[in-house]
Amino acid sequence: MTADPSARTPITLPDGRPVPRFTGDERSMLEDWLDHHRGTLALKCAGLDDAQVRLASAEPSALTLLGLVQHLAEVERNWFQRVVAGLDVPPVFEDRGGFALDPARGLDEVLGVWRREVARGRELCAGLTLEDTGRITEGPAAGAEVSLRWVLIHLVEEYARHNGHADLLRERIDGVTGA
Repeated sequence: MTADPSARTPITLPDGRPVPRFTGDERSMLEDWLDHHRGTLALKCAGLDDAQVRLASAEPSALTLLGLVQHLAEVERNWFQRVVAGLDVPPVFEDRGGFALDPARGLDEVLGVWRREVARGRELCAGLTLEDTGRITEGPAAGAEVSLRWVLIHLVEEYARHNGHADLLRERIDGVTGA
């Protein structure tokens, strides 16, 4: 008899991030990996102040941890609300890419916005299957049909790539490395 993978006791790392399940159905594993990468992004910002998350990586790049969180809030909105759900929603921030910083907007506010976008995406996808589709809304593939499976895989890739950037940014800020 096999245990129901959705009823498993979650394993967490000492830093609080969830460990993606080792077995189970495809949907649960994709969602676990996405949650793991979301947790990694939050971890990279933990314990930093507003000035630190505004420090750029290295010239000529203007990439910052704050900009990455803003960008990933926009990524969440775009793929889950615009593409999967077909909603006509405005950009999360003034800059549709999310990287531009506003001096009045700090880390706590941006993390709150990002968490709300994550929650809204979960809500919109809750009743869907991996085969359900939406339409890409912009760029060279605008109008193309895309499955929820593809969107989840893409978001795991997107977060993994940007978490690599976040690793380097955090190391530059205060020397913290790893995970």
